[in-house]
Amino acid sequence: MRTLTKLAAVETKLLVREPGAVFALLIPLFILVAFGGGISRGDTVLVPMATTMAVGLVGLYLLPTTLATYRERGILRRLSLTPVRPGSLLAVQLLLQVVLAAVAVGLLLGVGVGVLGARPPAVLHAAAALMLGTAALFSVGLVIAALAPNGRAANGVGVLAFFPLAYLGGLMQPPEHMPAILAAAGGYTPMGALRLSLHEAWSGAAVAPLPLVVLALYAVALSLVAAWSFRWE
Repeated sequence: MRTLTKLAAVETKLLVREPGAVFALLIPLFILVAFGGGISRGDTVLVPMATTMAVGLVGLYLLPTTLATYRERGILRRLSLTPVRPGSLLAVQLLLQVVLAAVAVGLLLGVGVGVLGARPPAVLHAAAALMLGTAALFSVGLVIAALAPNGRAANGVGVLAFFPLAYLGGLMQPPEHMPAILAAAGGYTPMGALRLSLHEAWSGAAVAPLPLVVLALYAVALSLVAAWSFRWE
């Protein structure tokens, strides 16, 4: 337990110094503030969109880059020769990335609801959507980390995956302004299902079960793929 605590402390320091972590925190906040001046009081669109973007940046960009870089540098292989097993490092990294995503969401809620006057969400509905959405997007990142040959490749694939998923998910253009077939398909992507569930939670309506089922299926299926294909060295 003491070893795990030390490992968590070291990984926390490394994460705080990681430019990608700052990027994941500030980009959604910048977009919220930049566009937030024009939203009407009680808005239910902008904060769910920025929240989905924050979770997506951590899951698709930061998480796979970190894990693939550790494998590339031989850190996971060297850890297997010590009392600290590589699986412990992965568990600590996953926990820290979840905390980072939670901090990003907290910042967006504080600024969006507390400063810009957006409507607060239904807490239980928003929490359920966030848990499933985080699991789904992190599972995509784990598959990227498992298959990418090195950290640079994971970074590139993460970025390449982020933008199409963000577009289809309605983060770059309102779905009602997109071609009907793309808007419909976007609802079955991890970002689209999360944004839609959060929008319903913010609107005060009951969250439709289909987007939550979509998120759960992504989380289970892709986690199994990542566990099957992950390489320690």
